[in-house]
Amino acid sequence: MSASYAAVGWNRQKKIYDWLIFGFCILYLTTFISFTAIFNPEYTFETVLIRSASTLAVLMLHVILSIGPLSRINKKFLPLLYNRRHLGVTMFCIILVHSVFSIMQFHSLSNVNPFVSLFTSNTHFGSLADFPFQALGFFALIIFFLMAITSHDFWLHNLSPKVWKTLHMFVYLAYFLVVMHVMLGVIQYETNPAFIVIIVVGAVTLITLHLIAGTREVRKDNIVYKLNQDGFVMVCDVNDIIEDRAKVFCIDEERIAVFKTQGKLFAVNNVCKHQNGPIGEGKIVDGCITCPWHGYQYLPNNGQSPPPFKEKVCTYDVKLQDTKVWLNPKPYSEGTERPGAVIEM
Repeated sequence: MSASYAAVGWNRQKKIYDWLIFGFCILYLTTFISFTAIFNPEYTFETVLIRSASTLAVLMLHVILSIGPLSRINKKFLPLLYNRRHLGVTMFCIILVHSVFSIMQFHSLSNVNPFVSLFTSNTHFGSLADFPFQALGFFALIIFFLMAITSHDFWLHNLSPKVWKTLHMFVYLAYFLVVMHVMLGVIQYETNPAFIVIIVVGAVTLITLHLIAGTREVRKDNIVYKLNQDGFVMVCDVNDIIEDRAKVFCIDEERIAVFKTQGKLFAVNNVCKHQNGPIGEGKIVDGCITCPWHGYQYLPNNGQSPPPFKEKVCTYDVKLQDTKVWLNPKPYSEGTERPGAVIEM
């Protein structure tokens, strides 16, 4: 278990996932360019590439931002979450193509440096109808660039999960900048309402999904456990917990996952050390609790990652009275061995 354990591996699933992403991007761009050539032959190739790359990037961005709440609503979407960073890096590459060709087409024909021209050719910041929307796209590109270059686990470990997570939460600022970039650009250059419809539908879908997922989480956190005994709280019946799975309980604002495996119950902190993922939504694989986000693993009896990995989470005392599960929300130090509660057959 120790020598063969790999937190994140370039496995067959990831390769298939990446090939599907690559194939979809090629198919989308080819289809977009082909239809444009048929129905609007007066457009130049550069213009068509700019538009096809922009619409593809916006579509991918909405998909990326939907994966999180979808995986909360239905665990079938967890494989998408597991590989979401690959999709994000691909999206950045598409945005980069759009940005490079846009700067070449609109800002490379004068004597002024293209990047200087980007910020000085239009300074009507007080006008909604003539706002310099390209600058908004540039700042969004910078955020996506920082996210792409720090997507590898090397940066997550060196920046710390908290800092890394904060940095990647800027994706929502980037999304706002992209929406304004598209909407203001449409106002100035487009008469077809299709672009506005796409953005509005996408934004409403994202808001709805996040509200549904958030409401479910709040309901879980607001459950009140009334029975207390010597520091222990009665949380559920043992039969409510599926074998090699967990139920998550929020007690004193702390989320704790209680796992059932091999005739025992073990309790660990619900937050993964990798990206603060929900450990309790994962399952036990080869004797290890496996986080559903990126496969990080912990031993249920002590909350330690199997060697050579060194991640640790807090453990808790759990006991059984008849079939009732009692949990003590007072944590032990990370990696502390606990015996677990034996399930009487």
